[in-house]
Amino acid sequence: MTISLMLGTGIHNTSLAQGSPNLGKTDRLMEMAKASIAKNEYKKANYYFRQIIESSASIPPEMPYYFAETLYELKQYDNSAKFLNKYLEINGFKADNYESAKTLEKKLKAPLEAIAACKLCDSKGYRYQMCPTCHGEKVIQQDCSYCKGNGIVGCSRCKATGIVTKKNVFNITEYYQCSRCKGEGRLTCPRCDGSLKEVSACHTCSGFGEVHSEELCDHQVQDKHHDENITVQ
Repeated sequence: MTISLMLGTGIHNTSLAQGSPNLGKTDRLMEMAKASIAKNEYKKANYYFRQIIESSASIPPEMPYYFAETLYELKQYDNSAKFLNKYLEINGFKADNYESAKTLEKKLKAPLEAIAACKLCDSKGYRYQMCPTCHGEKVIQQDCSYCKGNGIVGCSRCKATGIVTKKNVFNITEYYQCSRCKGEGRLTCPRCDGSLKEVSACHTCSGFGEVHSEELCDHQVQDKHHDENITVQ
């Protein structure tokens, strides 16, 4: 059986072990991770679990629960919920840690609701940071994309020649100065009005003003005047 595990921005497909084969290194890493959990060394346990996943080896069916527990303690609530849901989906009520898993499921409810209500972080609970390109302005000034920063464009009526032609009643071609560009063959750019610049949505943040970060959000914004944290919902 295969389980898709979320690691950062990637997805790893890992096979769950059936029965109790000799898993060698994977088995040792699992025991080391569990020992770390017993000592409340969750960062170390996280490291061991990720070593197992990145090895693409079969993993014990109970590992998703222990990893979910570890991620909860590291405040990675969204990832914790994903592992826990997959654990319950695969193992059901027959799981060795079923009761503990259901308890963890209840514990996850409040922090997940806080993430959903918070405007400072994304849906996974990672804090937004100010866009380094537009500095939160959402738009940037750049060379006009219409005239390529030249400030002028060719007249479309006379095809940039400054002259238009017309057949008279005798089928003779007559030449006239283009009334649109007054014979110049070019016009002031209608987009930037000759300023050479245009204001458009920032390409880095797609006009959002903020970008994703790897910082877990505590749902608090710093009050610069009183140096206090305020919960944002």
